[in-house]
Amino acid sequence: MTTNDALIARRARTIGPYSPLFYDEPLHFVSGQGVWLTEASGARFLDGYNNVPHVGHANPRVVQALTEQAACLNIHTRYLNERVLDYSEQLLATFAPGLDRVLYGNSGSEANELAIRIARQLTGATGMLVSDYSYHGTTITLAQLTTGLRTREPLAPHVRAIRVPDLDSDPRPAELVLAAALQDVDDAIAELQEAGFGLAASLFDPLFSTEGMARVPEGYVAGLVDRVRHAGGLVIADEVQSGFGRTGSHMWGHAWAGMDPDLVTLGKPMGNGHPMSAVVTSERVLDEFGSRNEFFNTFAGNPVSAAVGQAVLDEMAAEQLMARAERLGTEARSAFDSLATRHDFVSAAKGVGMFLGLEFALDGHPAPELAKQVVEGVKRRGVLISRIGRHESVLKVRPPLAFGHAELPALLGALGEALDEASSTL
Repeated sequence: MTTNDALIARRARTIGPYSPLFYDEPLHFVSGQGVWLTEASGARFLDGYNNVPHVGHANPRVVQALTEQAACLNIHTRYLNERVLDYSEQLLATFAPGLDRVLYGNSGSEANELAIRIARQLTGATGMLVSDYSYHGTTITLAQLTTGLRTREPLAPHVRAIRVPDLDSDPRPAELVLAAALQDVDDAIAELQEAGFGLAASLFDPLFSTEGMARVPEGYVAGLVDRVRHAGGLVIADEVQSGFGRTGSHMWGHAWAGMDPDLVTLGKPMGNGHPMSAVVTSERVLDEFGSRNEFFNTFAGNPVSAAVGQAVLDEMAAEQLMARAERLGTEARSAFDSLATRHDFVSAAKGVGMFLGLEFALDGHPAPELAKQVVEGVKRRGVLISRIGRHESVLKVRPPLAFGHAELPALLGALGEALDEASSTL
């Protein structure tokens, strides 16, 4: 029995065999630095996938901030603490005017759960609008609106799931795609209203990441937002994957997409691996919710988390990571476009900034096995990526934002070789 086999057996006896593992041969990492991970065998892998260590694995600034604050004080928000307020002001300064209040949590699931709770209370409705291939968290409420992962909970009666249009896979003219997609939104809202649920909120990732980075027609996001608001609902932007400069051109995905949200949920990259999340909203919304609820979260908004969050924002500013994502993303997207042109089975290059992908199709049909073959081929060459989309036929390249120009050739080289290898098997 290999060391990995022994670990897998121990895993099954403790946390169970149902928690998924990446790759045909799982990896056992023992350390990380920047955008590199070291496996137990000593092999090093370039991280082209993980957005949790947003400013790099074991980032020195983040580690120092965490340890210094932990050695000084960690307490909850029922006591005054200046560091928590310093971070809150720094975080809110990255948002547009009007999004000027923040509630803290410990995970993206908590943030989305709280945002839905707020929306229900403010609207008096329970209806939810989501996409038909999405994931927003693990609570009971969120499991009942999950469409992109297998769950025992069925889609709840108060949830309507709509198909997000994608011009890369829909051959119709853009104006027809737009009209049909917005009609689907109208129909879904009408169904919720007729059933007596009303519309509490829409919940979407502005980059439509889980959906496979859909390239939506111009006017779709604005039309969606207008319809939600007209029906009395609130707009929730899930920034767990889209935020913190990921697009390069904007700090937040909703600003890039032209989505004007009432509530914004944050998670993963917020703490560079330290468990943090938040709901950002307006003074009006918070006053309506807060005046009727004694909301408190023991671990959320503590000084250690605030120190970590500040360090993430400080590192982003010091290293100009958002500007880097824009420059590097433009270069990488150009290379992805070239790869799509070179290989007939790559039907489209996807994404923006440092969130990119390639969609695979054979004879006009999604090709998930080919995508899996390429992911494994890239891994054998020492680079980590994954795949997404309803058919798992879209490569997912979403590295830490610390990823730089020095690493791009290694990623593109491994990807190019893996694509050529896959091509030779067709």
